[in-house]
Amino acid sequence: MSTENKAGLDALLTPEESVLVLIDHQPFQFANLNSHEPTMVVNNVVGLAKAAKVFDVPTILTTVLEERGGLLLQGVQDVFPEQKPINRTFINTWQDQRVVDAVKATGRKKLIIAGLWTEICVAMPAIQAAGEGFEVFVVTDASGGVSKEAHDMAVQRMVQAGVVPITWLAVMGEWQRDWAREKTIAGAAEVQAQHGGASGVAFAWEMQLLATPTGSDA
Repeated sequence: MSTENKAGLDALLTPEESVLVLIDHQPFQFANLNSHEPTMVVNNVVGLAKAAKVFDVPTILTTVLEERGGLLLQGVQDVFPEQKPINRTFINTWQDQRVVDAVKATGRKKLIIAGLWTEICVAMPAIQAAGEGFEVFVVTDASGGVSKEAHDMAVQRMVQAGVVPITWLAVMGEWQRDWAREKTIAGAAEVQAQHGGASGVAFAWEMQLLATPTGSDA
């Protein structure tokens, strides 16, 4: 990411400029995910995928050696039932021309990546794409590594390369940007209620209070 794009309004995400790549959320990778609680990563990546669908953000699904490492997480596949993940042999997703071509075909330059593991299958494409003119954002809580140190060191390395770390709810917040955007507010609220953890619980409570008659209304 160039220096002039690191700050200011243009540094924030918009649905119209974004493209999402989800990398290797597969059983084999989850089996050695130790930087985060695996169920949290499952929740967050499914929430991220659903948010991308709400905001019409092009999403590319990819797996590595799925015949041995397992199929893509069902919760993510269910969001895009018609899409067959690009199954790679390359460890570095950005070296698979099919993935690169799919990203470039969108014409979008804000590349959002989440995947397993952070230190390998996320860091490699993020660093390479950042060097090729993309503004790269890595969703750290929808990604994970084989240890906390591996994940943290990968994030530090990517930051040094100009990649921006971000969390999945922050991505959705930047895509929504204005609560007056009625086209997406219902979908965004549903995703938050389903996957937003305590924020989702609080939102459901707020909806309950708004729907509860007061003494003067009874």
